Amino acid sequence: MSGILRIELKRPEKRNALDRDTVRRLRATLEEAAMEPKGRVILLTAQGRDFCSGADLSELKRIRHASVLENLEDARELGELFVAMRQHPLPIIAAVRGRALAGGCGLATACDLIVASDIAQFGYPETRIGFVPAMVMAILRRTVPEKVAFDMLTTGRILTAREAFEVGLVSRIVADVDLEGAAEELAGDLASRSASAVQLTKRLLYQMDGMSYANAIEAGAQVNAIARLTPDCQEGIDRFFKKGI
Repeated sequence: MSGILRIELKRPEKRNALDRDTVRRLRATLEEAAMEPKGRVILLTAQGRDFCSGADLSELKRIRHASVLENLEDARELGELFVAMRQHPLPIIAAVRGRALAGGCGLATACDLIVASDIAQFGYPETRIGFVPAMVMAILRRTVPEKVAFDMLTTGRILTAREAFEVGLVSRIVADVDLEGAAEELAGDLASRSASAVQLTKRLLYQMDGMSYANAIEAGAQVNAIARLTPDCQEGIDRFFKKGI
């Protein structure tokens, strides 16, 4: 389908664990996607049995001997990736098979939609090794109820795909054999929509974080006025008057 930009995690032998190079490659690829004039939606997939197992073991060994400032710089790289995903003009869909754990669960949750295989698993087991799931907390806190977030973050509880769907972490569940097709279908559906309408919707939804009710309504009014002037909206109104939607 035209307009679908694909990004794939390609470290199946490492369960697609996140190392510094992978984080930087993802960030660079997202920047390129934002400049693609024909891009309508990004589909994030992964090779192998697992979506992403979190931090690479080699990274964990490296940070043991790093200074506070070095660790801060490293953590900010991952944080900047999450911010870039939320601020990206295109909607991002994650197709999750197998395990999405720790930073890998954060990566999936940072996407706008998650299509999960029915055998997928989601969780943040960091506290089991004395670590704090700090970089993913802001994302999870905005996605699931507070007590669910507390449970997942402190106990390291691993959710099945069904449980993740029930708490609002996952958008859709499909049979494992249908994952690729279902993700492509959803991406195609989004790609067929008005690009300006989808992009303005994403931007407004996330801009409302932290806004008061009145300010959110005002932001909505401003985007509403902008949307009315877009070619897509003008053409849609013309179609409505000609034959109805």
